[in-house]
Amino acid sequence: MENFIVSARKYRPATFETVVGQHHITGTLKNAIKNNQLAQAFLFCGPRGVGKTTCARILAKTINCTSLTADQEACGTCDSCVSFQTGHSFNFHELDAASNNSVDDIRSLIEQVRIPPQAGKYKIYIIDEVHMLSANAFNAFLKTLEEPPSYAIFILATTEKHKILPTILSRCQIFDFNRIQVDDISSHLNKIAIRENINVEADGLHIIAQKADGGLRDALSMFDQIVSYTNKNLTYKSVIDNLNILDYDYYFRLTQYLTTADVSNALVLFDEVLNNGFDGNNFINGLASHLRNLLVAKDPQTTKLLEVSENIKQKYISQSQQTPVSFVLTALNLANQCDLIYKNSKNQRLQVELALIKMCHIPSVLQLAQQPNHTSATDQDQIKKKTNVSPPAAQNPAPVVTPSISAEKAPIVPEPAPKPVPAPAVSAPVKSASPAPTAKIALNQKINLSGSNTGTFIPSLTDLNRNSAGEDSDEPKYISGDDREIFTLPQLLVYWNEYSESAKTSGKINIYTLMSGADPQLEGTETIIVKVEHKLQESLLQEEMVDLMNFLRPRLKNFNVSIRTIQMAREVVNRLYTSTEKYQYLVDKNPKLDEFRRKFNLDVNP
Repeated sequence: MENFIVSARKYRPATFETVVGQHHITGTLKNAIKNNQLAQAFLFCGPRGVGKTTCARILAKTINCTSLTADQEACGTCDSCVSFQTGHSFNFHELDAASNNSVDDIRSLIEQVRIPPQAGKYKIYIIDEVHMLSANAFNAFLKTLEEPPSYAIFILATTEKHKILPTILSRCQIFDFNRIQVDDISSHLNKIAIRENINVEADGLHIIAQKADGGLRDALSMFDQIVSYTNKNLTYKSVIDNLNILDYDYYFRLTQYLTTADVSNALVLFDEVLNNGFDGNNFINGLASHLRNLLVAKDPQTTKLLEVSENIKQKYISQSQQTPVSFVLTALNLANQCDLIYKNSKNQRLQVELALIKMCHIPSVLQLAQQPNHTSATDQDQIKKKTNVSPPAAQNPAPVVTPSISAEKAPIVPEPAPKPVPAPAVSAPVKSASPAPTAKIALNQKINLSGSNTGTFIPSLTDLNRNSAGEDSDEPKYISGDDREIFTLPQLLVYWNEYSESAKTSGKINIYTLMSGADPQLEGTETIIVKVEHKLQESLLQEEMVDLMNFLRPRLKNFNVSIRTIQMAREVVNRLYTSTEKYQYLVDKNPKLDEFRRKFNLDVNP
């Protein structure tokens, strides 16, 4: 029975051409060999399993090959190549710094460097995991590394470049290895499967490539494991079962339940996931990744960012066309918030279920937000009858403001005096019965993705909480960009002070101090100027910006409102500490005081 050789060793690249996913490095090394511009020391750094040691061995074999090919590759048949492949080459030395990291090991290596090669042109020394060398070993190696003999070439390999002394880094040519792309790993695994007569599914290979996180060695190890598990019949189902990965189908079904507000099936599906042995945190992170992929799949230019197989990619494109951007962005926000509080929660399952319930209410929020924000003529007549207000006949009527709050909460308007009263410059908001359903949801956030007045609406988390609890919202409804109104500074100050008091009540003393310290100013018609004393206040205001804008914009009925800060100079107060300083201050105020002191021969107490 033959000894089994793992794929990572059996299919280890033997030439630059067969190295996977590192073309920028292999091309540079081949050009250096062709132009005879080899450095005295190389440093190969990057994640594990991406080909650092493999490239070092290929370079060592190639530079001593006596009959290079036209592509600067080792022939594999000359005496030097044969001795290298069989492990009998005296010109090649490999040292594992993880277990040989003392000064004595480096001194022994330096003694070997003094002996020139008996056959061949170069002696190559590969030091793997070089960051494990001790500080004394690094210092002992410095001089030899800087001025080695002409026939000596050092190739250092490490996964942690930041642990290497800067004096070592400055003496090497540094090559940074990239994580290998998913498509490259999947293609390489497919070639191995063909050579080994293994039946594979493309979706299963893509899952292995994604799980490997850019490391080809890890991918090959998982490949061998699943091939043994499936008896050379690698399928998508066998991969997700063996690697304990949630199936894509769970998230596609869940997204369908969320967009149709099917709370029951969403919770049942989550229970099924937990019963299969998966963790709730992994589930919510997987849902966030799924939503991210839906967002990416909406634009043909970003579809290439999907690191999935072609079959799964088409599913993402199909579902993304049926899912609004507003839903995806809001659900992503909820998933991220759930992930942040998951580990600190005592009832972790409840946190995920609450997030799913809120996501199910997103479509109803969006639907209510898109309803027209104006009342019919019949509603306006009813409002006039309830308020008993009739416009003066001789004057132009004031502009009608879109109603946004229910009539039950409207203040009682007193009857007008007999004398005609001039219409105000800006009319007070008329409060009427809202045509919306019972669950009135405030849409407090607007993100404009296209640059036009029509934007993508994202419900606030407060609104989703209220909607999921069946509560009504007292916030004003969303006013579109076309219906914005001009507001005055007194109107702004009313809401500004109201928010300031609410911040004080909720314990945000810093925000209260900032907002009550100086009144805001208006620049133009839609820019609010806030004066701050230092950068700390500016950062506090930036952190509070989303909630503040959500509060001001609906009430001012203008979603183009913006805030700009101006740092004002602080007055320098000279404090008087000593008696001499106090006396000098008084003399400056009244010069006759000094004359009085000299006349009576008085001294200033120190």
